[in-house]
Amino acid sequence: MYKLTKKERDTEIYYNQSSDPMQIRTNDPKLIRRLKGLSEEYPELCKLTEEDEICGSYFEVDKRRISIQVTRPYSEERRRKQSEWAKENGLKGNRREFI
Repeated sequence: MYKLTKKERDTEIYYNQSSDPMQIRTNDPKLIRRLKGLSEEYPELCKLTEEDEICGSYFEVDKRRISIQVTRPYSEERRRKQSEWAKENGLKGNRREFI
């Protein structure tokens, strides 16, 4: 079995405004786990359509479930204030929760 390098683990999102659902093809193991979890819990919103060891996993996803966020960089002042707040509230490291 061939193991992909991080550089080879790509994701393609096929989206247009006139059609639903959107298609996602990915080799990213974390994204595959998240999308599989979504498809198991909400099969009407996300469906695994094809799985291939080399080409990746293919999903159809209700386009209202996917968000692309473009953010501006934080100023040093904002970063400092957020860091202080996190320390005061006992937060350490990256604690994002997904799905």
